[in-house]
Amino acid sequence: MRTKDIRQTVTFDAEPHEVYEAYMDSRKHSAFTGDAARMNRRKGARFTAGGGYIDGRNVELVPDERIVQTWRGDDWPEGHYSETTITLRKVKGGTRMTFVQKGVPEDQHEAISDGWRQFYWEPLKAWLASRKRA
Repeated sequence: MRTKDIRQTVTFDAEPHEVYEAYMDSRKHSAFTGDAARMNRRKGARFTAGGGYIDGRNVELVPDERIVQTWRGDDWPEGHYSETTITLRKVKGGTRMTFVQKGVPEDQHEAISDGWRQFYWEPLKAWLASRKRA
């Protein structure tokens, strides 16, 4: 199977801790995506997101700095996982997130890449902004 990688950079108007917590806390993750998520904070532990469409395991967790996970969609070839890496860095005005996903099936690359923007990064920006106003 041929695969491609995704690389995205997004700046959030929030501290790295807030971004990390939004992604790693099941309740917050579900709130900003609008879909059920069962996150876990232990290395090697399984997680699910996207209402069950996504599943994977935590490979490396460095609070407020880095999240590395195996990741797959339920319609991917059996047993095939990609690897996602989220790196958070404090910058003037918030947090710069660098996102890399390696090993996305080539035929799903565009949809998955667009999906991260549409279903994760834009809703996360809006959710963080709404909490700031509250």
